[in-house]
Amino acid sequence: MFKKDLAALTPPMGWNSWDSYGASVNEKQLLENAKVMRDQLLPFGYEYVVCDIQWSEPTADSTEYHPFARLTMDTYGRLLPAYNRFPSGFQEIAETIHNMGLKFGIHIMRGIPRQAVYSDFPIKGTRYTAREIVLPFRECRWNTDMYALNPAHPGAQAYYDSIFELYSEWGVDYIKADDILRTDYDPNNSYAARADIEMIRSAIDKTGREMVLSLSPGPAKTDSAWHLSKHANMWRITDDLWDEWPLVHNMFDRMEAWQAYVKPGCWPDADMLPLGTLRMWKGGIPSNLSKDEQITLMSLWCIFRAPLMMGGELTRLDAFTKSILTNREILSLTKSEHAARQVERTDAYAVWTNLDTEGNPVAALFNTSDRLIRISVPFADITESPVLSLTDLWTGDDIPFAENAISFEIRPHASRVVRLKG
Repeated sequence: MFKKDLAALTPPMGWNSWDSYGASVNEKQLLENAKVMRDQLLPFGYEYVVCDIQWSEPTADSTEYHPFARLTMDTYGRLLPAYNRFPSGFQEIAETIHNMGLKFGIHIMRGIPRQAVYSDFPIKGTRYTAREIVLPFRECRWNTDMYALNPAHPGAQAYYDSIFELYSEWGVDYIKADDILRTDYDPNNSYAARADIEMIRSAIDKTGREMVLSLSPGPAKTDSAWHLSKHANMWRITDDLWDEWPLVHNMFDRMEAWQAYVKPGCWPDADMLPLGTLRMWKGGIPSNLSKDEQITLMSLWCIFRAPLMMGGELTRLDAFTKSILTNREILSLTKSEHAARQVERTDAYAVWTNLDTEGNPVAALFNTSDRLIRISVPFADITESPVLSLTDLWTGDDIPFAENAISFEIRPHASRVVRLKG
């Protein structure tokens, strides 16, 4: 097993600030959510507190990016947290989060800030400057902050080394690297930032610090799976996932394509969980997903063994949202040592199976249609062993059965998750 994989032997679990605050989260909000995680979610495995994009921008206020905003950085062109939003700095914030028994993560963008290039800052530890190491006209199309680095120039690796040296000093445990998994500057190569992924992996390894590496945005392509598995812990298999059923429904296609690539240290990522209260920059709006759809989302993520990064505001965590985030039987599926398998898929439903941590088969039946339907699955499609009992993992209830099959009438967009025992 690679040293990289030791950072994420099971799917990472935690909270990311994007769905709640967009680019605008501040120190107070970050730590308030961390305290709720410590008190209510840490016992269930949630541990990463991740500060998403634009933490170096003093004026960030929503999900909208401010073109050519002035960023906070040091004289080596390394971004620093904006003083007005994070007055304690990330090193002290990380220490506070660590003292809660949690881990700290940050978002970064591929490349080097334009501002550093315009100022031609020196690259720490080298004779190179920022203007020498960039690729002209290779920039992120949806965020104006960065220029792409020239991987053929030794200063490019030196720049990545310098920023990860800083992150290690801060005590960062998790990196979400953006504009890197799927880039738009090269229409003929969706994996154009492959060299950046390798440079970031090298920079992390040089620090000697254990950091989870998460790559965004998706969708990733399976023909890059071998490279992603070698260098990253998580990679997005979708673009941003919001609280809309069509986006959740689309994940059945994504997970079908990626089911063979789930293993310790390597987690195809279905994005944050858009549950609870979202969009705090608008005052806080409850998730648009119905309760059935939210349970379906959690059931699919857990049986597939996807990372579980909560997106909703934790200080407004309601009883229903907490109940689906903390169901130990469902969460235990993420700790299985086995890969999930799709058993059947039609236009109306999908059936997945995996083994629980004790080796018992589990089946998840999903009604993906807009009407009430009956879904029936023979025991033989799930297990070769005799079945003596069925248990609903969400409720803990025993389920009577008369034939050698699982059979339920299931509401539109709803699901059932069942353990089979001999």
